[in-house]
Amino acid sequence: MNYETTIKAEAADGVTTEFAGARGLAAPAIPRWLIFAGLGVFALLLAIAAWFVLAGGEPVAVDDDNSQAPAVTVVAPGTTMVSGEIEAPGTLAARRPMPVGVVGEGGQVLRVTVDAGDWVQQGQVLAVIDRSVQVQQAAAQAAQIQVAQADANLAQANLDRALQLVARGFVSKADVDRLTATRDAAVARVKVAQAQLSEQRARNQRLNILAPATGYVLSRAVEPGQTVGAGTPALFTIASGGEMEMLAQLSEEQLAKMTVGTVARITPTGSEQTFEGQVWQIAPTIDQTTRQGTARIALAFNPALRPGGFATARISSGSFRATVLPESAVLADPKGSFVYVVGADNKVTRRGVKTGAVTAEGVAITEGLTGTEKVVLRAGGFLNPGETVNPQLQKK
Repeated sequence: MNYETTIKAEAADGVTTEFAGARGLAAPAIPRWLIFAGLGVFALLLAIAAWFVLAGGEPVAVDDDNSQAPAVTVVAPGTTMVSGEIEAPGTLAARRPMPVGVVGEGGQVLRVTVDAGDWVQQGQVLAVIDRSVQVQQAAAQAAQIQVAQADANLAQANLDRALQLVARGFVSKADVDRLTATRDAAVARVKVAQAQLSEQRARNQRLNILAPATGYVLSRAVEPGQTVGAGTPALFTIASGGEMEMLAQLSEEQLAKMTVGTVARITPTGSEQTFEGQVWQIAPTIDQTTRQGTARIALAFNPALRPGGFATARISSGSFRATVLPESAVLADPKGSFVYVVGADNKVTRRGVKTGAVTAEGVAITEGLTGTEKVVLRAGGFLNPGETVNPQLQKK
């Protein structure tokens, strides 16, 4: 079947006038003032862009824009003379400790006259031991002297009478010799008795525990009523002259730099007080386990120095020239100590350093810096190598 596909003009004549009118509407006209306003705004934008181009000169690359780079404080430290100082731990002790024990036969302690922390003089009685038995023995020995003296007097009288009768022939020469020997033996027994009495009295004197020298009592290990003897451990410990010392533990390298007479400052643990001393002896051997040696530092008497306590020694080790940085500028990681240096391109680079003495001004850098670099002073832990920064030089 064939269908008519052509639309004839007559078919269009049947369209209503409403649709025909809608197809013939014209587009609304744009006001002229709005067109001129748009052109003016566009011209203004072009003028502003041209001004920025001409005023800015060469265009700045994105990579070289430092306006957003973090500002960091840097310092050019230079070099200065640093007083070398070695810091070492150690313990306090008496320089010449003297244990004082029982010298005589001992006995029961009747009285103790001193305590730990007292100052004593040479020969001062520290403790008294019961001597009632020894006193009676001394009295008996004194009586023996009298007996021996009486025998000596009788022997002398017999000898004198015999000498008067020798001339008359009533006494022989042999009798005179025998009487002389008897007299000499009696005189000798007197001397023996006197010596025994002196010995007994000396033993009695040794029952008193005396201070062997002037010093400071460090410990007391005896109480009244206690029985002591020759095998009893020391009853007292005295620091001769009250002199103290510190036993500073040093490494082999530090010990090699030490000399007798070097000045040291000692600070006991838990105290802010500092005491000055001198190295008076350096250990001739090194401990094979710890690889350390001992430097003995002499100290004057002071009640604040308590033997057995810990202390820190700061020992002078000469002067040297080095770069000194605040502790905030020196960082550390498993690779060692390092600082951040800002180069001419304002980029941060890591620089390994070797630290030395720690002074009041900061840490001495013995290797790694010449002193002319710009070293990041603070906040180095927030930077990364190669990062661009805005350095702000700190004035000294």
